[in-house]
Amino acid sequence: MKIIITGSTGMIGSLVLIHCLNEPKITEVISLVRKPTGQRHTKLTEVVVQDFEDYSNHNDLFKGIKVAFFCLGAYTGQVSDGLFKKITVNYAVEFAKALEKNSSEATLCLLSGAGADRTEKSKTSFARYKGMAENQISDLNLGFYSFRPAYIYPVQQRKEPNFGYRILRVLYPLLKIFGKRYSITSTELANAMFHVGLNGADKEILENQDILKYGHIKA
Repeated sequence: MKIIITGSTGMIGSLVLIHCLNEPKITEVISLVRKPTGQRHTKLTEVVVQDFEDYSNHNDLFKGIKVAFFCLGAYTGQVSDGLFKKITVNYAVEFAKALEKNSSEATLCLLSGAGADRTEKSKTSFARYKGMAENQISDLNLGFYSFRPAYIYPVQQRKEPNFGYRILRVLYPLLKIFGKRYSITSTELANAMFHVGLNGADKEILENQDILKYGHIKA
């Protein structure tokens, strides 16, 4: 089984990558990165991509793929609105189109987000752009699952991207009390994405409570 992933240096992508490398059924993992990470593994091929909107020189990488994971993203406010849209919509859609062109029977797992708006009318850019990406990928000839986590609690300590996330980390025990709609751990989300990628799910759009159902299932 051949896998392709982008965003493998991020909080969730890095955990999905570990699952892939540890899974005996997976024989090859292609990781698309902005710059070399130095990571080495017998199954891993790391490819530096200069332009995540143009895979014309990388078609061979997408041949024979069974499962693809798109975990690349940016935090709201971290970059300009134009760049945020490019990363959220354009990068995801072009990745999906390259997959469809070369491995149309593949399954694509997209790391989306809670509140993604498929009407594309939300005043919130995060919701609007995530909805745009979901719509355009859903129209392609691929197996497709979109994961919409709520607050993701980082199991491994990290430098939080902004003040809001520092507050949410502190409030995480309270969020758990409110129920399955409001939070998930990084390990639960990564495990769910990996499991669904290899085994499928009963719906295309997986909200936080849906993701949690798969979070502790071994693939």
